Amino acid sequence: MATMDSDAVVTRGYSMTKEDYQKRLRRIEGQVRGLQRMIDEDVYCIDILTQVSAATKALQSVAVGLLDQHVRHCVGHAMQDDPGHADDMVTEATRAIERLLKS
Repeated sequence: MATMDSDAVVTRGYSMTKEDYQKRLRRIEGQVRGLQRMIDEDVYCIDILTQVSAATKALQSVAVGLLDQHVRHCVGHAMQDDPGHADDMVTEATRAIERLLKS
């Protein structure tokens, strides 16, 4: 969500749960470090792939949460404040969904 003037404060849709997202991302970071250790220790391939899948699902969960909050917060505010801009915000959200589906 962009500001309209230099004095406006930008409020992101995820501001209210920023700490939760940071905790989740730190947990995912730990999972990825664990994957590196597993490779270093020559752990069985299937066990590593299971952990890769878990880390991937965790990142997807973060992405879906951010997308949900973007639609609820940013698109919602744009619909109220600037309906012309709301269409751009919906297009932006749709493109984000497309990127998530491709990954």
